[in-house]
Amino acid sequence: MGKPSTTPQKSPATLQPIVVIPARMAATRLPGKPLADIAGKPMIVHVLDRANAAKLGPVVVACPDPEIAAAVEAAGGRAVMTKPNHPSGSDRVLEAVESVDPAGAHDVVVNLQGDLPTIAPAAIAAVLDPLADPAVDIATLVVRITDPAERDDPNVVKAVLEFGQERIARALYFSRSPVPAGEGPLYHHIGIYAFRRSALVRFVALPPSGLERRERLEQLRALEAGMRIDAALIDDVPLGVDTEADLAKARKKLSR
Repeated sequence: MGKPSTTPQKSPATLQPIVVIPARMAATRLPGKPLADIAGKPMIVHVLDRANAAKLGPVVVACPDPEIAAAVEAAGGRAVMTKPNHPSGSDRVLEAVESVDPAGAHDVVVNLQGDLPTIAPAAIAAVLDPLADPAVDIATLVVRITDPAERDDPNVVKAVLEFGQERIARALYFSRSPVPAGEGPLYHHIGIYAFRRSALVRFVALPPSGLERRERLEQLRALEAGMRIDAALIDDVPLGVDTEADLAKARKKLSR
């Protein structure tokens, strides 16, 4: 066994996070969705409001489109214009962080997808919990699957992990398939990440990995490179908006 870590632990309360919401108009399945009207305001503004309500730290929207930036600024938010040709949201997030915080005052970067207009502020805050362990490079969220339809849906990404008494566990793999096999719970992965800043820099510098390309899941690049991802268990799946049907559900839910 190795020696125990002598690195002092930082509780979530002593971290210095910044929340970055990457958004672009050229979404593959639902173009223009950041500006889709939901209950009288653009979807990106709903996400911005929820990120601000989580009170983790400053919140910025990283986007290549001036119309997104205008909508964010009209709502009192901060937008950072980024290059249009980033291969992933993580690359866009890193560019934005380096632009607004070149001195590195923020040691944690929360990458919050801009298509989660119903995510609870408490869920956003919960993504910091696994970073209390200094061995964790990246933190994320999962929800136990209770809907049988989600089990075989390839659009529902499953996290392979085993919870003990705590509501935090180490992620061993992610897949679009219903894994692991056998009896026991399956977990729905929620697409929000809290990167230690050094981990984000390292991650973006890595080339796409074989499993990442095969599963079409960016987080597998980190696992293949030996980075540690831990997940916090939350109770409810926030609605992600990828299709017109999802958008209709979000409008119905948020207009109540």
